[in-house]
This record gives sequence, C-alpha cells and structure tokens, in this order.
Amino acid sequence: MAESITEGTLKAWLKNPGDFVEPDEEIATIETDKVDIAIQAPSHGVIVEVYAKEEETVEVGKDLYKLEIKDASEAPSKPAEAESKPDEKPAKEEKSQPTPDPTPTPTPASKEESTSSSSSPPASKPASPPSQPKAQPPPQTQTQSPIGSAGSRSREEKREKLSRMRSRISERLKQSQNTNASLTTFNEVDMSNLMKMRKMYKEPFEKSHGVKLGFMSAFVKAAVHAMKFVPVVNARIEEDTIIHPSFVDTSVAVATPKGLVTPVVRNCESMTFAEVEQAIADYGKKARENKISIEDMAGGTFSISNGGVFGSMMGTPIINPPQSAILGLHAIKDRPVVINGEIKIRPMMFLALTYDHRLIDGREAVTFLVKIKEAVEDPTRMLLEL
Repeated sequence: MAESITEGTLKAWLKNPGDFVEPDEEIATIETDKVDIAIQAPSHGVIVEVYAKEEETVEVGKDLYKLEIKDASEAPSKPAEAESKPDEKPAKEEKSQPTPDPTPTPTPASKEESTSSSSSPPASKPASPPSQPKAQPPPQTQTQSPIGSAGSRSREEKREKLSRMRSRISERLKQSQNTNASLTTFNEVDMSNLMKMRKMYKEPFEKSHGVKLGFMSAFVKAAVHAMKFVPVVNARIEEDTIIHPSFVDTSVAVATPKGLVTPVVRNCESMTFAEVEQAIADYGKKARENKISIEDMAGGTFSISNGGVFGSMMGTPIINPPQSAILGLHAIKDRPVVINGEIKIRPMMFLALTYDHRLIDGREAVTFLVKIKEAVEDPTRMLLEL
C-alpha cells in the first residue's frame, strides 16, 4: 500500500478457512479512502484462520489470515460433473410420470344425502311470509387525508454507512473550498472544426493507432499549448513557496460506481494525440473493472473534468488540491451565434476554468481559457504554436 494509507475497512472475505488457494488468487478486499485493494495469496496453501471480520478496521502491516503452505499437487481435485448426472435422471423421470387426479370418495353419510335429495320428493315447508327487501349496510365513510400527507405511501428511510472513499472525497472537497481563493471564469468554444477533423480522420486514426479519436485528447493538448503562454496555471503553492513543474501531469476525472477518481496522464507535454487517447482509454477500462491503483492517482499538476458526458450545460468545477486550476468541459449543443454579422447555428460548448486566485490573477486565467478556445476552434494553432 501507499505510505499515505495507514488503515482500511475489510469489505469481504472471498475465501474461507479450509479453502485451498493458488498464487495471486484474491482472498479478501480492503476498502481505503482512495481505492479498493485486493489481498492476494502469496503461494499455494490452505487458509487455516482469519484474524478479522468483515466491516472491521484493519491496520497496515498486521496479519489478516494464517496460511499453511502446500504444494500445488496437494490441491483438491474438482468433482466430476458426470457423477451427478445419473442421480438427476431418475428424479426427473419420477417428476415426469403423470399422477392420477384423486377424486374424493363419498362417505356413507354423503351417499345417503345425495340419494335422498335425488330420489325422495321434497318435504312440504310452511308458507313463508313475503320476502322483504334486504337491509342495506350503512354507507362507509372515507376519511380524506389532508392535502400533502403521505397517506398509504411508504415513508421509510434507508441508512447507509459512508464509504471510506466517499468520506475522503468529502474531506478533500471541503479542504479545497476552505484553502483556495477559488474563482471561476467562463467562455464558449465553437466545436465545428474539431468535430469536422474528428469525422474526417476518425477511421484512419483508429486503424493506425488502435484507439478511437475523441475530444479529450484535443483539450488535453490545448491546455498544454495554453500553458506555454500562461505557465503559472501549472504551478502550485506549498506553504510560502511556489512550485513550477517542468512537466504537465493532467488529472482526468473518471466516474466509478463508488465515486469520482482522478487518474493522472503523465508528461502530456511530450505525448501525441494517440498516446493521450490510449492512456485515457486504459484508465476508463481500469475504472470499470475497479482496478485503478493509488499510483495511478498520485500527483497531477492540472485537472480536466468532463461533465458534458452526463449532459451538464454549465458548472463550476472544484480545484483538486494541491493543484491551482481545473478545466470544466460541458455538453455540445447547437446554438445560434453571430459570425461576420450573420446568425449561424453552430455546435457550441461552454468552458469553465476554476483557479486559485492566490496564485493566478484574473488576466492570466482569462488569457489561458482564451488560448484553449482558440486552439480547439483552430487545431492548426497547436502545430504552429500560435
């Protein structure tokens, strides 16, 4: 585990005492405030004893279980499926045999009743008085629930323990708000040229590089391009010192079932579009499989969050400390815009840059966002470094 992690919650035992395990086979899962960690068997053996229960807090360095080392040849053989098949056949045959529908045998009393009712004439009955109308039951009064009341609807509440990852995310978000002098500036970008380029080169790009061409690589490279003009966006504050990295490590926000994580695409300044797309695709796959490691999320000098994939039109992203800025992307929508005095319908996207005003001035933040806008609207600027 990473040095920053000192404890975790044992979420599940995947093996029980007495089970035979093989090398690298998962035995348990531990939830930390960053990622879920799989505990794997070091060698062949049998689990003799476990020292912690599920949902208990476990400390780094302490034993979780006792493993008796065994040879691979001692692994129990799996039972053959063929042995169970002959036993299953008779059972099925028995079930398939039709059973006669049992008819109740009339008792002597019932026989006499049926005989007498069918053969003997009915006994004379005294004349009954004329039938009177049946008394109607009193009308049921329905009590009306007051307006706005729940009535018969469910009013239950479900309580769920906050996961370590969600708790850690909450802490970091509040830390960001309490520490940074956050300010957000907005702009909008015409996506026409980028969409045209993607449509034109989508198939040859995938055929050549083995990965799909998306929009994220263009924004990552556009941010790197803008940092050449406004390098302070890539800097950070540590106590009374400003740190200026010579590299650009971009944290890309990725949604997982347990929360938002930010794996880092490293050295973006020296990567091609294809390399950026491949790195993002790899992280997306690891996120779906819940295999993003702590090392994948360590560091980062700048962040990009794409709320547009969920349909967000506008938002103010929160800085990922200790970074000083984060770029927020949003949904692409056709909107009327004025171009050379004429109204045109163009695919537009709102951009948002949240920055730490302690380090980055408004002029620098606006300039940085405008440079991104220009690079995305005309990608040749990135090649010519304009």
